[in-house]
Amino acid sequence: MNAIVSLQNVTKRYTRGKQTVEVLHDINLSIAQGDFVALMGPSGSGKTTLLNLIGGLDQPSTGSVSVAGERIDGLSGARLAKWRARHIGFVFQFYNLMPMLSAQRNVELPLLLTSLSASQRRRNAEVALAVVGLAERGKHKPSELSGGQAQRVAIARALVADPTLLVCDEPTGDLDRATADEILNLLQMLNREHGKTIVMVTHDPKAAEYASHQLHLDKGQLVGTVAA
Repeated sequence: MNAIVSLQNVTKRYTRGKQTVEVLHDINLSIAQGDFVALMGPSGSGKTTLLNLIGGLDQPSTGSVSVAGERIDGLSGARLAKWRARHIGFVFQFYNLMPMLSAQRNVELPLLLTSLSASQRRRNAEVALAVVGLAERGKHKPSELSGGQAQRVAIARALVADPTLLVCDEPTGDLDRATADEILNLLQMLNREHGKTIVMVTHDPKAAEYASHQLHLDKGQLVGTVAA
């Protein structure tokens, strides 16, 4: 399969006062289209930083990051924002839903950056909610949903613009085991039946078992790859 994500000699440093901290060191990584990858490692190992580089939320200090055949390191803020809207669907630990909006309106949010009409946005949101099993909950606000349902809405929002890549940062970290398994089964279904490429940060070995590959980070370096 073609590589959808390619990182070459990527290093990431942050400056804190007079101190420079190297979070990632000389990362070389290729992720195939249609893969489901779990990024694992201890706290502070660089997992979220690596995910942010892949998702275009941050840029490397040195090295190159290419996603869907486009080199994204060095893009200006405006161009990078347009690129993210077209290619990346984000799923976060705490859902990041707008509390005053219904589930359907939350799912529509990424489509506001497109030229779709209001009726098209509504239809696309309804389809995305149906895919995650919430066709009947579109009018409910986040406060009227369980944690698992809220995360399903967040996944529908990530899917609605048909992105190239889903990036998930601890998507089950705030859920009990049974609900977490439901969300992981959903992600696995999106990968296997809908062909979505997924990169997921998790600290949970049981969650990582749902992925087809596991990448392990330690002290900013990749230390092993495991096929699940």
